Amino acid sequence: MSQPAIIEYWLRGPVEAVPGLLQPVAHALLQARDEVTNALQIFPDEKLWEKPAGAASVGFHLQHLRGVLDRLFTYAKNKALTQQQLEALANEGKAYGGNMTVQELLTAFHLQVEISLEQLKHTDETTLTAARGVGRAKLPSTVLGLLFHAAEHTMRHTGQLLVTANILLN
Repeated sequence: MSQPAIIEYWLRGPVEAVPGLLQPVAHALLQARDEVTNALQIFPDEKLWEKPAGAASVGFHLQHLRGVLDRLFTYAKNKALTQQQLEALANEGKAYGGNMTVQELLTAFHLQVEISLEQLKHTDETTLTAARGVGRAKLPSTVLGLLFHAAEHTMRHTGQLLVTANILLN
């Protein structure tokens, strides 16, 4: 049986310096980064905010991918969101006058993935079951719950972005 041209991150071995129990989170974030980047190589800026059949735009997904990682990793550190994070959340899906480019949004997502990976590298596995509150209501979660949700939520929106981009390109 032949191997695929590109091996998915979870089959490439451990991500250096990331604790063993957090490897799946790191693999998911790296996989999402690569899939989004590859899908948007030729994606035109003028289609960033189009919503085919009312679906969320590619621009929204790029903003949300960055934002959700920022927010969930903040909660994992047992910190409240800043005013800047709350403003970014309120502005997800807004084109800001159409001045944003695919490359700018990709760069912001890539940076957030790197920040998230760095946090994973410094996360003590003994803290994974520590309680964490989510949002203003302090809904119950744990460090691991937040990090796992960040990974699965990132992959969910990656899939949605890939479908939307494909529709808009074809």
